[in-house]
Amino acid sequence: MQRRPPAISEDDARLFREAVGEVRHIDTQAAPPSAPKPSPQPRMLEADEAAVPGELLEMAFDPATLEVGEELNYLRDGYPPKLLRQLKRGQYSVQDEVDLHQMNAAAAQASIAVFLAEAKRHGLRCVRIIHGKGLRSKAAGPVLKTLTDRLLRRRDDVIAFASARPAQGGTGAVVVLLQG
Repeated sequence: MQRRPPAISEDDARLFREAVGEVRHIDTQAAPPSAPKPSPQPRMLEADEAAVPGELLEMAFDPATLEVGEELNYLRDGYPPKLLRQLKRGQYSVQDEVDLHQMNAAAAQASIAVFLAEAKRHGLRCVRIIHGKGLRSKAAGPVLKTLTDRLLRRRDDVIAFASARPAQGGTGAVVVLLQG
């Protein structure tokens, strides 16, 4: 059973109006229109166009050059070694990341190219690429890890990269420092 609130007497209503004082009515206004949504970016089309035929064939893998647990690191000539130490210690804030898990080499290569182009377009300086450790790779070794290492070394906009700290993916990811 629902209870009804007691009726308000005329004296209570008068006391309330005196306590509150004069009331001013506010006209309600419609909310301003929201900003238009950005147009969609055709990522797969850009990735397909960014892929260079035959480049993957040039990347022969030598299992002796890279072990599964080995850390990756690189510093472009002309930059102080302190920069790479700071990157390894996690002193740069990661602004965006891409995960290459479940991709084949061609898709990963295109994804890296598109991701770094977008990072550059948005003015990002530090990004993470999660390539995995290659634990399920066959005798050829960690395909995506090797691919990521070689692609990043060839790019002019990459200043340095290093395997991520354990909490950020360890040897299954690299933190990349880009030119500003």
